[in-house]
Amino acid sequence: MSGFKKDFLWGGALAANQIEGAWNEGGKGLSVADVAMFKSNLDINDYAGHNLVTSKMIEDAVKTKDAKDYPKRRGIDFYHRYKEDIALFSEMGFKTLRLSIAWSRLFPTGKEEVPNQKGIDYYKKIFESLKEKNIVPIVTLSHYEMPLQLSIEYNGWVDRKLIDFFVKYSKVCFEEFGSYVKYWLTFNEIDSVSRHPFITAGIVEDQCEHYTLDEAIYQALHHQYVAAAKVTKMCHEMIPESKMGCMLTKLTTYPNTCHPEDVLLSLERNLDNYAHADIQIFGKYPDLYLRKLKNNNIQIKVAPEDDEILLQGRSDYLAFSYYMSRTESADPNKEKSAGNTIMSVKNPYLASTEWGWQIDPVGLRISLIELYDRYQIPLIIVENGLGAVDTLDKNNKIHDHYRINYLRAHIQEMKKAIDMGVDLFGYTSWAPIDSISVSTSQMSKRYGFVYVDQDDFGNGNQQRYKKDSFYWYKKVIETSGDDLA
Repeated sequence: MSGFKKDFLWGGALAANQIEGAWNEGGKGLSVADVAMFKSNLDINDYAGHNLVTSKMIEDAVKTKDAKDYPKRRGIDFYHRYKEDIALFSEMGFKTLRLSIAWSRLFPTGKEEVPNQKGIDYYKKIFESLKEKNIVPIVTLSHYEMPLQLSIEYNGWVDRKLIDFFVKYSKVCFEEFGSYVKYWLTFNEIDSVSRHPFITAGIVEDQCEHYTLDEAIYQALHHQYVAAAKVTKMCHEMIPESKMGCMLTKLTTYPNTCHPEDVLLSLERNLDNYAHADIQIFGKYPDLYLRKLKNNNIQIKVAPEDDEILLQGRSDYLAFSYYMSRTESADPNKEKSAGNTIMSVKNPYLASTEWGWQIDPVGLRISLIELYDRYQIPLIIVENGLGAVDTLDKNNKIHDHYRINYLRAHIQEMKKAIDMGVDLFGYTSWAPIDSISVSTSQMSKRYGFVYVDQDDFGNGNQQRYKKDSFYWYKKVIETSGDDLA
């Protein structure tokens, strides 16, 4: 077996809105993440409840000047402790760190003509720290943290004006950070607009006065595709030898049974999932996607130049997140299972996490093979991990064998896919240090190799502790995936 290449990018992935905190420091403006509430009594299976955002909720959040009910405002204080945390990542041997730039640190409302210099200076310090540790950054331009004002004023990406705002912001990122960053990503999980419109695209349903929510979602998606293509072309022109990727939530779907209706449903779900990558990699809309919009009476506004823009700004590589697979059934009475902000039919052959996410390592190999066969461009897994309740013992140790078992099984399947011929150039687990959950705004749903002493209500001293998985992953990187024991 050939296994992983010597220059394989091992590392971890983070998002600014889940770790930085300092929501009102350094000239930062409010983002959509800063109004995400933690609802302690909400069922973990109720993703509709977690993602429900109204104009009234936003108005109340803007008036609130603390982080008590808004955990992403405090994060894990990475803003002040980034050197300490990067040193821990370096100790594990990270070759790369995927992170995002908070758009509202550079442009507090998104509309400013001149960027916030304090925000630029902050990220330069981060990139200098990574450079000192020989850690290659992979930077996401938009990771669920767009300026809140763009949602309030334009209902987010429904308005075409957002394209120009995003291009302006991206140009500043390329000018200021291009000497540090070779690998870029446009939008985190661009397909997620349909699952959580506000978090991904700033869409508030009660503001959809002259169009339906579905029309708002597909219009926002179109504007993000065009924006992604524009900044991809710009990145290539401004930063020699740069690589710009697109990112997909890989929601590999199986038929629950061999009943033809179940097979058909799973096929439709997979085609829906692929469409977002198709548009950014092939540079055009799939015919079946366009027909679906027509059949559902969904009309989107497309400018005459958009087809050419999409064609000229195609992605260099495909990044994707993979946590679980799902199944579909035509039988409405089948038992449901939660997972990755979506509900699906429970697979009886798979175990589940404490949050109901079904564990399917083989599904990762299937995903890698399907994606590489379809697109024939380099792939990178930029999110994969296990959310669990970790307990700090009296000796300040966390024995997270369950996380090691999860990651080991998935890395084994990655190796098998590579040996079949898949071009996989990196793996960044989610997340190398505990952070605020994107879906539930919990702290108790932990993914990290490093434990952060903070609970769901912000109690704790934020001290960092190495888990057993810290030492295990260090060994994995040292041996380039050969030693998974």
